[in-house]
Amino acid sequence: MSHAPAIPIVPVIEAPSTAEILARAPLETPAEHAALVAKIKRLLKQQDAVIVAHYYVHEDIQRLAEETGGYVSDSLDMARFGHEHRARTLVVAGVRFMGETAKILNPEKRVLMAARDAECSLDLACPAEQFIPFCDAYPERTVVVYSNTSAAVKARADWVVTSSIAVKLVKYLKDRGEKILWAPDRHLGNYIQQATGADMLIWPGACVVHEAFKGIALGALKARHPGAAVLVHPESPASVIALADVVGSTTQLIQAARDLPNKEFIVATDTGIFYKMRQAAPGKLFMEAPTAGRGATCESCAHCPWMAMNNLTALAQALETGANEIQVDEAVRVKALRATQRMLDFADGIDARAAGQGRPVSGFAKGERRQLGD
Repeated sequence: MSHAPAIPIVPVIEAPSTAEILARAPLETPAEHAALVAKIKRLLKQQDAVIVAHYYVHEDIQRLAEETGGYVSDSLDMARFGHEHRARTLVVAGVRFMGETAKILNPEKRVLMAARDAECSLDLACPAEQFIPFCDAYPERTVVVYSNTSAAVKARADWVVTSSIAVKLVKYLKDRGEKILWAPDRHLGNYIQQATGADMLIWPGACVVHEAFKGIALGALKARHPGAAVLVHPESPASVIALADVVGSTTQLIQAARDLPNKEFIVATDTGIFYKMRQAAPGKLFMEAPTAGRGATCESCAHCPWMAMNNLTALAQALETGANEIQVDEAVRVKALRATQRMLDFADGIDARAAGQGRPVSGFAKGERRQLGD
């Protein structure tokens, strides 16, 4: 007799308060800020280093990455850039799994984290010591993990994916007759399952930022701004996704903001993305989607507390001291590389096909709705 899979109980994640993290950030006068930026630029040049930053970090770091030949993007293109750039040192402004991914792909390079303690709730909710035996209990399933996981979890996976290619990858596996074990984000997993019809066993993790968005409050905000388009990252709950005009990865949401005719947007993802959205669509208004609380009561306040740990002072200290260097056990790295490289190869195939059709590469094509990665 068949039995229902036993879904694991994930650790309770005690996320720090974003407001408290930001309150502890050093305050700089304009002169001090300019001196700090100049110092970082000098250190980058001296150490043959480049900044690889995520859309969610502070705009000061995003701007500095742009000015110094670095890169600002989502986790997929961060991995690509770090792998292809000639710099001997990669300074990752983001969270730990991004630094580990850079090291997995570039064992010969020094990888520094701008913020030593920058974690990810999805990573923390999927500890390898729980995940590996869970996978072993279902050997008939193909293990697909989100990039927001540790090197040890990636080492147990058959595939790594980002939100920009997750639907396409799972559909590809489903068409081959494969059943999926998915981790760690349950909201993204449920979205993919609904989009593809795949047989998926889903790990019950969640992102502290995206899980806080609320469908009822979003509907009320939309009613007050009927001309606004709603842009939603698929780590959000189903009630929020149901109200979206566009669901997609961070890069896809930025492209939607640029391409859609709307002048107002309600955005259900980390507010760090507003810097790039305003660059891509100057003159348009971006509003954060409502979360569980406001002011002193909100926890993430639509901004990841661990991303908020990234600031210019921390970045300078990492370069000065060489601290926060990412190390990955070589045996783990080799195993994790297999699944990570498969992700990059699959994404390259998508890009090649998109380019052949004259469509935007790695992103959202105008007119497409509610379909991640298409």
